Order: sequence, then structure tokens, then C-alpha cells
Amino acid sequence: MKIFIPKETTPGENRISMIPALADKLVKLGASLEIESSLGTHLGFSDEAYTKVGCSLSKNRQESLSQADMVCRLRKPAVEEVSSLKKGAIHVSYLDPFNEKTLVGALASQGVSAISMEMIPRSTRAQKMDSLSSQASLGGYVAVIVAAQRLPKIFPMMMTPAGTLAPAKVFIIGAGVAGLQAIATAKRMGARVEAFDTRPVVEEQVKSLGGQFVKIDLGETGQTAQGYAKELTPEQLAKQKEGMKKHCSQADVVITTAQIFGRKAPVLITTDMIQAMKPGSVVIDMAVETGGNVEGSVKGEEVDVGGVKIVGIANLPGLVAQDASKMYASNLYNLIQEFWDKTNKKFQLNLSDDILKSCVVCHEGKVLFG
Repeated sequence: MKIFIPKETTPGENRISMIPALADKLVKLGASLEIESSLGTHLGFSDEAYTKVGCSLSKNRQESLSQADMVCRLRKPAVEEVSSLKKGAIHVSYLDPFNEKTLVGALASQGVSAISMEMIPRSTRAQKMDSLSSQASLGGYVAVIVAAQRLPKIFPMMMTPAGTLAPAKVFIIGAGVAGLQAIATAKRMGARVEAFDTRPVVEEQVKSLGGQFVKIDLGETGQTAQGYAKELTPEQLAKQKEGMKKHCSQADVVITTAQIFGRKAPVLITTDMIQAMKPGSVVIDMAVETGGNVEGSVKGEEVDVGGVKIVGIANLPGLVAQDASKMYASNLYNLIQEFWDKTNKKFQLNLSDDILKSCVVCHEGKVLFG
């Protein structure tokens, strides 16, 4: 089975979908692996490192796309590139299927079977393939580092002959994968950490990482079967914002992580909440790519509102692209290995399997979701 790994074409995307160590494992499975030339040179992975483990190099992207039985990348393909894929091929990447219906329709019309990495279920068996979680974890770490760089004070308490410096106060909204990693990172750096989540079930996890769990009475809340927070009603959102305003006003750093898969991120921090914060404070909006949790945040920019910095850096995992690529490549390898037919040396698209049933969005000319 011929697997092709193309370079990413999304502007500003430094991550790649395959590293030599995982390419070696795919070749040993029996895959014929082709890598687009200079795929990983910017991350220190030379073409020679790939050829050394048995990969071939492609210098003609369109030709390789048209001949591949499977194409694996990180970002979604351009709609114009779909026509280059051959009928019956399997395409694996992030696809944002609920918002990219034209793209999914084009893949179906081309006769391509498409796997959306966002839709890998959050089950024990699929955990090793869950790229959303692996990338979110890195994003949570980076968010804290970015905040520390911009805050005009240090995170830990420091006792010196010149006096004692109080620790920074960090308030994290959302205790999912990204939020929990942010809590752990901020705590390791010496900050006093508070966290809020609509799911009471995560209180124990927050406390286990050294954070203080903020309780706001919102009535009935909970989480989905996939472990995501359920969407709040307008009344619950209003109560949440009022309850969070006090904690934001006392914080040096606020990090928001709330996202709803397939939908615009909820606005949790409003302008009046920003205005109540101390000048010099920093707000990191981790949901800026999906609409933003913070009123006034701008994708790819830093905005100053009354002395408060609102940071809207897109693709936070991309700031640690080498490790992010290692993790994504591992998720990808684990997916392929799980469904690899060792006898025929090919990926077995078994749609009766719970994992593939959840993440295959089109097959044999049909859109399978929604």
C-alpha cells in the first residue's frame, strides 16, 4: 500500500504529520511510504533521515497525490487539491467536517474515503490516536509560557533581601485536556492557580494538580459521552460570567480554553470583565481560532484594552512544532497500525469498528455524518 505524506500548505503551519522514527515503523509494517521532499527540514528532519529508514522522496506533489492509496497530513486539504486524489484512496487529516461541508462533499464525489482526526472517539482504546488531546495538551503548556513572557512580573513567590515578591495569580477557565496541562504548568512555575469548569466532575483533577477549583452555581450542567462540557443556556452563561468576573479582576493571568466541537466558541470574557482587571494583566484566548472566548480578541494579534493584553495567538501547538509533530505522527501511526492488515500489507477500512465508524466522514461516494 502506497502512503504519501505531503507538506503542509496552510500559512504559518510549522507542524508536520510524519517524523523519521515513526516512518521507520510504518515501513516495517510493510507500507510503501513516500515523503514530499523537504517535509521536515525546518524541524531538523532531513530528507536523508527519511530515506535512511526506507522512505522514497517525492518532488512532484500532484503526481504523488494521484498515485497514493492513502494520503496522511495534518491540516485539511484545499478543495482544489481533492481532484488530484484517486478514486478509492483514503485521506486522513483534520477536516472540520461540520463546518467544511463543501470539502467533505468534494471528497465524497471524488470517491475518496476520508478520516477526520477530530472525530476519533475519546475512548480508552482510541486514546493513543486522539490527536485533539495530544495537541491540546501542548497548547495548554504553551499558553502558560506565552503568558509568562508577557506578564511584567514573575510567576513564583521570591524572598530576597530587597523584599518578598508575591506569586502571580493565574485563573484558568476550562479544565479539559488543555486546561489541566495549563494548571500543571502554571503550578510548576510557582503561580497560585484557580480553575473553573462547568463540569463538577473535574474538581478532583484540578485539586490533584495543585489548583483551587472555583465553584459557581449554574444549576444542572455536565459533560457529553465524549467527555466535553455540555453547552450552557444563555441564563447559565450570564451566571457564569458574573461569577467569573471577581476572579478575573484578582488574576494576573487569565487563560480561556472553552471550545465546542463543530461550533463557534462561546464568549466567556466580556469587555466589562476585562476593564475590571489590573493593568499589566494578560489574557490568553486559546479558542481564538474558533471564534474566541474573549470579547475583543483578534486571531493572530495582541490587543491592549486599558493596559490588559489580550493575546490571540493561533495554533499554539505550532510554537513547539517539533514535539507537536512527534505527537501527531504517533497518533497517526497508532491509527494506521491498529487497522493494518499484516497479511495483505494494507490499511483495512472496517466500518463496523467503533473507532472508524466515528471518524470516517465519507466512503464510496457517500457522506456518512450529519
